[in-house]
Amino acid sequence: MFRYLIRRILWAILLFIIITFVTFVIFFMGPNDPARAQCGGDQARPACLKLVTEHYGLNKPLYVQYWRFFDRLVVHQNLGYSYANGSSVNQTIAKAAPVTASLVFGGAVIWMMIALSLGVYSALRPRSLLDRTAMVFVLIGISAHPVWIGLIFEYVFGVKLGWTPIANYANFFGAPAGSGLPGGPWQWFYHMILPWFTFALLFAALYVRMVRANVMETLNEDFVRTARAKGAPERRILVSHVLRNALLPVVTMLGMDIGVALGGAVFTETVYQLPGLGQNLVVGIQANDFATVQGVVVFATVAILLFNLIVDVLYAWIDPRIRLA
Repeated sequence: MFRYLIRRILWAILLFIIITFVTFVIFFMGPNDPARAQCGGDQARPACLKLVTEHYGLNKPLYVQYWRFFDRLVVHQNLGYSYANGSSVNQTIAKAAPVTASLVFGGAVIWMMIALSLGVYSALRPRSLLDRTAMVFVLIGISAHPVWIGLIFEYVFGVKLGWTPIANYANFFGAPAGSGLPGGPWQWFYHMILPWFTFALLFAALYVRMVRANVMETLNEDFVRTARAKGAPERRILVSHVLRNALLPVVTMLGMDIGVALGGAVFTETVYQLPGLGQNLVVGIQANDFATVQGVVVFATVAILLFNLIVDVLYAWIDPRIRLA
């Protein structure tokens, strides 16, 4: 197990180097000039352009800029400073990451609850009314865009029924004194209900189909027939034999989807005006703030690699054949 873990860590480090290099090259070769964006766009003065270019080292060769970026990132854990306003990218991500994490992890809990309940019951009663209803839900969830779902939810549950807020974020630990903003655990939960369900609907639809197919396939395996022949209760067969094997691919997909979603919750955050990584990414692209965009991409990359590493370890723990291979 230890050797398997070391191999996965080394592979994650190699992937991190490759992805950060490709990301840096893409932004380096982009047509937009971040120095011009910081100096006022098309009305930028040559003196300002020269000063900003030299300050950020934008006139250096590609390999020099990448080495400075990689050294600053790995040695000093510093993602640099925003080209648009000069603020620390570390601080920007530190403020935005908890918002996106609240959205992603809360959404993941909801989509797994929906997927496990609908997927398992649909597999146990194929072609029933519940199964057909679940398939309709899957079709709607896969086809509908998150922005459209979010706007519908806002209008129905926020505007018409008045059950939930339609925008903004409430800090879990309380709002700053004198800010007049909502805060605390209840307000945090109250403001996140619609974003969670909007974000979870697409993934829930995909996972319902995956869980249903895996459970139906596992129910026909020889070891399940053997357990039934020995007189094991159906509940024990379902929990100990069917779900343990059917959920192995789901564990893998869950780790990948959570990692990707940390940097990809753009649409949901935009609809509900959540100050998370997705919204910072959109603002950074609009302002040609490549330092902030790079920071969000690097953070999302680390999150994806970390969650994949955790999933690999869990997968090897659940199924020892993985590490033996």
